[in-house]
Amino acid sequence: MTQRKKYVIIVDTAKCIDCKACMVACKVENNVPEGFWRNGINVLGGEDGSLRTEFQPSQCMQCDDPSCVAACPVQATYKQDDGLVVIDPEKCIGCGNCVTACPYKARYRDPVKRIADKCNFCEDRLKRGKEPACVVTCPTKTRVFGDLNNPDSRVAKMFKKEKLIRIAAPHINTEPNIYYFEGTRLLDWAVTPKLPGNINMPRNFWKSESSSKEG
Repeated sequence: MTQRKKYVIIVDTAKCIDCKACMVACKVENNVPEGFWRNGINVLGGEDGSLRTEFQPSQCMQCDDPSCVAACPVQATYKQDDGLVVIDPEKCIGCGNCVTACPYKARYRDPVKRIADKCNFCEDRLKRGKEPACVVTCPTKTRVFGDLNNPDSRVAKMFKKEKLIRIAAPHINTEPNIYYFEGTRLLDWAVTPKLPGNINMPRNFWKSESSSKEG
């Protein structure tokens, strides 16, 4: 039996030089509209008295327990067997619940397509046997991409050798699949998930509502 893939990215922030090549490559590859981004660089420095500046690349975390999936009223956002959290454009109604439910601010509403959009690890490239555009274009190779369930992959070997951490958002652990080297700052840029109107989102909000109706 073939084992399912589990795509992850490991980030070495010490290598990031804030050149933003990853952001440009992503924008071009995925035709992201002007004024919006699927990925970004968080610039950190001085908050804890340190003089060292850290550049922390971020994007959709492809969470194992994604709050965006729980928030979607029409099941347009869902998690695939390969670990990718994706959006069905035919189902998405552009309500924005998933945008505010994401604790990593990794989603936006596309003003042209009028649906939600986010990083999907360049799924079209993966189907062609290529790595995500942000990974390939980085001049310092800050990101390492691969299938964690493949013991021969670089990410699987790094998992055994390196000490890695995940950045969990406040009040909710969505079990993200972007990993950082130990020593990376655990930041408050990850926010508490909210629904439109600044209402705190109960976990499994829509699931609970639908199940109560069924009962």
